Amino acid sequence: MRKSALGAIGVALIAGGLVGDAALAKGPRFEARITRTSYGIPHILARDWAGAGYGVGYAYAQDNLCLLAEEFATVAGDRSRHFGPKQTATLGFDKVDNLSSDIFFRAMIDLPALRASLARRPAKERALLEGYVAGYNRHLRDIGAKGVPEACRGKAWVKPITTDDMLRVAEKQVLLASSLALAPYIVNAAPPGKPQASITSTRLPGDPTIGWGSNGWAFGAEVTDNGRGLVVGNPHFPWEGPSRFWEMQITIPGEIDAMGVGLAGTPLVALGFNKDVAWTHTVTAAQHFTGFELKIDPADPTRYLVDGTSEKMRATEISVPMPGGAAPVTRTLYSTRFGPVITIPFIGMAWKADKAFAIRDANYDNDRSITAWIAIGKARSVAEVKAAVSSTLGIPWVNTIAADRAGNVLHADVTAAPNVSIEKAKACATPLSASVAGRFVLLDGSRSSCDWDDSPGTAGHRLMPAADQAIWERRDYVANSNDSYWLSNAGAPYRQLSPVLGPWGTARTLRTRSGLVEIARRFDGSDGLGGTKVDQAKASEMILANKSLAAELALPAIRKLCAGEEKVAAACAALGTWDGRFNLDSRGAVVFSAFWPAASRVPGIWQTAFDPADPVHTPRDFTTAGEAGAKLLGVLADTQAKLIKDGFALDARWGDTQFAIRGDEHIPIHGADGQLGVLNVQMSKPEAGGLVPYHGSSYIQVVTFDDKGPVADAVLSYSQSTDPASPHFADQTRLYSAKKWVRLPFTPAEIRASADGPAVTIRE
Repeated sequence: MRKSALGAIGVALIAGGLVGDAALAKGPRFEARITRTSYGIPHILARDWAGAGYGVGYAYAQDNLCLLAEEFATVAGDRSRHFGPKQTATLGFDKVDNLSSDIFFRAMIDLPALRASLARRPAKERALLEGYVAGYNRHLRDIGAKGVPEACRGKAWVKPITTDDMLRVAEKQVLLASSLALAPYIVNAAPPGKPQASITSTRLPGDPTIGWGSNGWAFGAEVTDNGRGLVVGNPHFPWEGPSRFWEMQITIPGEIDAMGVGLAGTPLVALGFNKDVAWTHTVTAAQHFTGFELKIDPADPTRYLVDGTSEKMRATEISVPMPGGAAPVTRTLYSTRFGPVITIPFIGMAWKADKAFAIRDANYDNDRSITAWIAIGKARSVAEVKAAVSSTLGIPWVNTIAADRAGNVLHADVTAAPNVSIEKAKACATPLSASVAGRFVLLDGSRSSCDWDDSPGTAGHRLMPAADQAIWERRDYVANSNDSYWLSNAGAPYRQLSPVLGPWGTARTLRTRSGLVEIARRFDGSDGLGGTKVDQAKASEMILANKSLAAELALPAIRKLCAGEEKVAAACAALGTWDGRFNLDSRGAVVFSAFWPAASRVPGIWQTAFDPADPVHTPRDFTTAGEAGAKLLGVLADTQAKLIKDGFALDARWGDTQFAIRGDEHIPIHGADGQLGVLNVQMSKPEAGGLVPYHGSSYIQVVTFDDKGPVADAVLSYSQSTDPASPHFADQTRLYSAKKWVRLPFTPAEIRASADGPAVTIRE
């Protein structure tokens, strides 16, 4: 009778040593057991969702307290007060000045609405957030003021948090690839005749220079050695700031057992695996906002006409505290029925006497993301993953690529997207719509009929139903490298969908083409790895091969162009011996990496143009004939001169050129920019006499299944901790440098065998 009263969960927790029999009768509000395994990965065992959040919040703060405390200051709109208004903040994947960041968050985050929304969410979600708050605050109490890491010791912004802080972080994360990326254009919008703030940014969501990216592959039973599913997850994310991934396992016996990664302030696994399913994400090409062109009322530039009726814009005054008690900076922002007014002068979207522009973000009220990721973490098949993303429409801005132990694969490009059909996008276009179509859909805001459609039964107001978005279910493979849904399987292009979901029938990036080429070579055995099936070892080698499709297509012709050209002799000599890869020992790679971005824009370099019937292999046939050859030599000469001026040795090892800095240590890093057709992306900036990665391959996982559960190899390129005093500040970075992997422990026995010290139980 006693065992029945305790239930299976209670028995499991007692057996695991988390709680005693008496504690179950009247236990603490928050309790978790944290076991750290090799490379500092925490495995959190809890009896409920509050305990799981408690363990995650505590463990994350142990590894990244300064980073997370700063993030809480950012989303509270307090950066100017603490760091000065002219310094910069990382908003998603880009930087803006602190004042713009503060104005954005103070204007766009509606705490009363977020609190009301949370009160309506399932109890487990509220408990998860409350637990995270308690865990973070518990760690602050445990270490005391003197135990705070040196980087933020004594700073006023390192302080206990509340659920409000978690709500702000969650709101920021769902807006990461939409409103957040437009922050400079929102906060600096002013009516004609009013002082215009300077807008220095010229980047928008979808611009290739931003570097959003990832590779996600899922292989099914028809093509894997073991007849089970296999997932390769290779997200390209920042190496610095709050969008770094962090590894964890969360176990609530009988409820969830999932392992993988989350971002700063994320209380659960957002990308990873469980006993039956593995999944990864890539930033989708789908748009999560649309623009609306407004017809301004001639009598007042802060009024606009809809169906001929004048409506008043809503004016909101934002006040931002300044450091040292200086007077706050105030700014008035304007909003419409379609969302905030925005000004992007460099693409013709300026606020004038006759027109203005607004944006609506489909993720602005997305409170469903936790629901979606909990359901994915509990899924037993890709069918259940599909159901999770489709029913919630809670995935904010990423594709979901998954495989299960039965050998089924899924690509669901299903997110919180505006419900705008092909027909509506055409019927509601304005004269400016065509010129901005490559960036986002622009609709006529002077007609109410041009608002987003509302479909009954969807999880959110005016969201596109999952049935109208792209879903692949197969038994061979699906792949995505941030191009649109069209070509996730080269043998079965998807039908054309709404332009909101990305371009269809257009040229693919070199990175997308590279992935599909390598997959095809694996299936026909021409990659030299043996056989024609995919297994864990072969997939691991494929994703870190560091091949450059650009070099494969262009290098032979460039070498011929070099013959006898004395003015570029040094660069040509380096390219002449380069192996065409970006491995640590590759010599000459620095020349091609600097040359190709400009060379690829030279007109006429491809003899065979893009063909939608052969998108993987076109454009091709690189040519240096005529004017194109002269321009390419000019680019190569400029490249050579700049590299020499900047102190780069043209024939240096790539690993001596590109490196991560960890204290006094320079750790050589392989991989290169994705525009070179390299799958293992590393975007780097000149620093310390070399190139230092700031964005690229992060948490890489290769997961399959055996009869007992998941078999997962992974590496976190920049390591678990941002604290230089931590033993896990650089350990996985060295591992990644050597192309080595961690076999992740998942079962209790595996965790015990890999434990790095005794488990710690925290409770209150």
